[in-house]
Amino acid sequence: MKTLTELHFDNRFARLGDVFSTEVTPQPLEQPRLVVASEAAMTLLDLEPPVAADPLFTELFSGHKLWSTAEPRAMVYSGHQFGSYNPQLGDGRGLLLGEVVNEKGQYWDLHLKGAGMTPYSRMGDGRAVLRSSIREFLASEHLHALGIPSSRALCVTSSDTTVYRERPERGAMLMRLSPSHVRFGHFEFFYYTKQHDELKQLLDHVVESHFAECLEHPEPYHSFFREVLERTAEMVARWQAYGFCHGVMNTDNMSILGITFDFGPYAFLDDFDARFICNHSDHAGRYSYENQVPIAHWNLAALAQALTPFIAIEQLRGTMDLFLPIYEAAWLDLMRKRLGLDTAEENDKELVQRLLQLMQGSAIDYTRFFRELGNIPAKQAVARLRDDFVDIKAFDDWAGSYCERVDREGEDQQARRQRMDAVNPKYILRNYLAQQAIEAAESGDYGPVRELHAVLSHPFDEQPGMDRYAERPPEWGKHLEISCSS
Repeated sequence: MKTLTELHFDNRFARLGDVFSTEVTPQPLEQPRLVVASEAAMTLLDLEPPVAADPLFTELFSGHKLWSTAEPRAMVYSGHQFGSYNPQLGDGRGLLLGEVVNEKGQYWDLHLKGAGMTPYSRMGDGRAVLRSSIREFLASEHLHALGIPSSRALCVTSSDTTVYRERPERGAMLMRLSPSHVRFGHFEFFYYTKQHDELKQLLDHVVESHFAECLEHPEPYHSFFREVLERTAEMVARWQAYGFCHGVMNTDNMSILGITFDFGPYAFLDDFDARFICNHSDHAGRYSYENQVPIAHWNLAALAQALTPFIAIEQLRGTMDLFLPIYEAAWLDLMRKRLGLDTAEENDKELVQRLLQLMQGSAIDYTRFFRELGNIPAKQAVARLRDDFVDIKAFDDWAGSYCERVDREGEDQQARRQRMDAVNPKYILRNYLAQQAIEAAESGDYGPVRELHAVLSHPFDEQPGMDRYAERPPEWGKHLEISCSS
């Protein structure tokens, strides 16, 4: 393990030059103080948990001090936002401080959100507020614990600096970690500005740094695009299976690594509703839960367009056709597991779809249903759950098919429950839980956010004394308005 001053930087993206990013110095906040830190994320940098108590930890990861080998840069990119192309975006409130190489040889970007104005702030103040920083921190680490590919979050720092949004709020910073912060929008920027030499330079950098296995392919660029498509399809399959709604699936918020990235107005489903819209600003429902699959496909098509100078269009089209089959296979495999099914049968997709149709309109708590389904033998479980459904007869028909399917698995209840508990979380990050932790933190009490983070870091485990975090949400908690500024 290392001390805070021993982190080894190798800033590969910065070496691409000023065409790709701009040198910017972080603008510190007043009186920074640590709100919460992720011990799991700290290990990625070879840091031991006690280091977080060192005042230097807060100073470094809030931009008050910098490592001598850090090279803060604001990245430039563009993207399609709610379907419309925006020609120039970029890191308007975040800075890539540099790339740290750990003892395993893994590269981790240190990306500081809320670090002040950059050339890409677009009339903004470059700041983040405490609520949005806490929300991303909790979600990043919780998604990872659920097995959903995600950027990571090292820590949140608060301050005495006032930031104005809908109301005056505390300025804060989030230290985000990721192997790369390159997005689909990076490629779109250099494609639409006709900087094709730079586009190739970016493509070579990404492939060599993050997709080295593609270099062994006779057509490495095509292999790279297929890998991005597969990763994205599998990521979205996990979103759908666990009821996660991203909220702002613009192409500038899509990671080239196929990880969950740049989410603000996210939500996990409470009651199952395929038409659920988590972003209060998404008036047309473009990024509703049921639209996430086609939008991911649309975003990949936007990336494919940006790669046409280097990959034949017919190859890109052929690869695009693979998206839905890859997604469906990954989604169905996880949904089988959530139902406690270890083998595959021809009618499994229909069985899952029938269940979701029954859930629609019945106010079924999506997370609790699956957890409770595995707690006791299948026939007893469905008998206990049936009264929650509006169409009881239709549920009984489904339950009969399901129990027959479980019987064919031929597994004892103890083994069934162990397998189901391993994929069906007891604890999920509900908006009302995040809101309660945020309100406490805004008043200076960081205990609730730290406890919530600790619980959500082990979502599948029984945690004595923490059952309140697994309760059904109050009615008010189902209707919180979350927007992009959140």
